[in-house]
Parts: sequence; structure tokens; C-alpha cells
Amino acid sequence: MTESVYRVTELIGVSTESWEAAARNAIETAAITLRDLRIAEAHRFDITIENGTVRNYRVRLNVSFKYEADVTGSHAEQAEEWEHTRHELE
Repeated sequence: MTESVYRVTELIGVSTESWEAAARNAIETAAITLRDLRIAEAHRFDITIENGTVRNYRVRLNVSFKYEADVTGSHAEQAEEWEHTRHELE
């Protein structure tokens, strides 16, 4: 069996439709820059309310992805850039 290392990072997805759509948005956006996504665990759900009406569904996901042993250059920079973007979204 090959040994592997995974990272778990938190994403926040937002949708005007549903929590499922919010999760889908988070995963599909993350998949643009993160490869080999493995598992997402939804652990917090909330909504934003304006004037008594639900405006947005938000879900926090812990997402795991596999580290590659030979990641260099642009892939490593993209992963780091995504981490900075994630913190800006919070």
C-alpha cells in the first residue's frame, strides 16, 4: 500500500438556492485550483436574512485533498494562493 498525505482545509460556499447548491459552488470553485479533492464534510450551516427573508444559504466544508510528493512551481503557488483567497472569504 502506498502511503499518502492529505490536507484538510475549510471552504465556505454560498448560494441563493440551497445548502446543497452552496456546497456544490464551494467544491466546483476549489476544484479549479486544487487537484485530487477527496472528501468534503459539511459541518456548519447558516443563512443570511434581510427584512425577514432568506437571502443566502451558507455551508462550511472541511475538504481534503492529496499532497503530491513532487509538487513544485506553479502548483504549489496556486495552492498557497487558494489558502489566501479562502481567508479573504471568511
